Amino acid sequence: MLKLLRTTNLRLLQYCPVLPSRATRVSGNSAKFLTHRSFFTGTRLWQADGKKPLSRIPVGGTPIKSHEKVRDGSIEFSTGKAIALFLAVGGALSYFFNREKRRLETQKEAEANRGYGKPSLGGPFHLEDMNGNEFTEKNLLGKFSILYFGFSNCPDICPDELDKLGVWLNTLSSRYGISLQPLFITCDPARDSPAVLKEYLSDFHPSILGLTGTFDEVKNACKKYRVYFSTPPNVKPGQDYLVDHSIFFYLMDPEGQFVDALGRNYDEKTGVEKIVEHVKGYVPAEQRAKQKEAWYSFLFK
Repeated sequence: MLKLLRTTNLRLLQYCPVLPSRATRVSGNSAKFLTHRSFFTGTRLWQADGKKPLSRIPVGGTPIKSHEKVRDGSIEFSTGKAIALFLAVGGALSYFFNREKRRLETQKEAEANRGYGKPSLGGPFHLEDMNGNEFTEKNLLGKFSILYFGFSNCPDICPDELDKLGVWLNTLSSRYGISLQPLFITCDPARDSPAVLKEYLSDFHPSILGLTGTFDEVKNACKKYRVYFSTPPNVKPGQDYLVDHSIFFYLMDPEGQFVDALGRNYDEKTGVEKIVEHVKGYVPAEQRAKQKEAWYSFLFK
């Protein structure tokens, strides 16, 4: 009987890899206790009495190679990657929706400025450029244009605004690949002939084109764009005087329609940002008409 119990205990130890201390009660006449102790070294379970080492391989299992390591931080590592992915996707979606929101707002602003039916600003005009060529509202088609009304004898405001315009044009071209048609329309045709404008504008950005005409032609153009200007009455030839006028840049889209006015509150940075918003948010007239009839037309109201 004792021999049978020992054999049974040895088999139990073979099937149980973790047995730090095992006491076996021997029943019968002997009434003795047999204690089997075991410990781990490497990949095998050794018995305390120095007998043959017990295998750690469970029944039906596969051996664990010594060079394989269990990554305790696998859960934490996966969680960290998930959080990083969530933040990246969330940030991208937030940027996309904010950008689209600004684009829609810019489109609605430009559409409101264009007016419904008769344009609120802009319209037919007839002037002459500083090279002696005819210039009308048709020359505004096919490209974004920016108009400024002033005069060559302006002591400070006009030069400052034209310098700012030059910075805008350079930044738009170099950083965003955007090209505008810049126009300087005089409010003082009596003194600003084509030759005078050409010499005056040579001190500023080379792409700025000067426009002039007769008093009535200039007055009509100013009226179309709601530009206020005033010259002193009874001015004698050769007499020096100043012209009071509005100080705005008028941004026109490729259809020759007014989209926004940029005042002196726009500096070298914010002016560029505003122009970029309108250029990137521009939608041709045909596409705008389709948007108004689409099911999502409420987004543009």
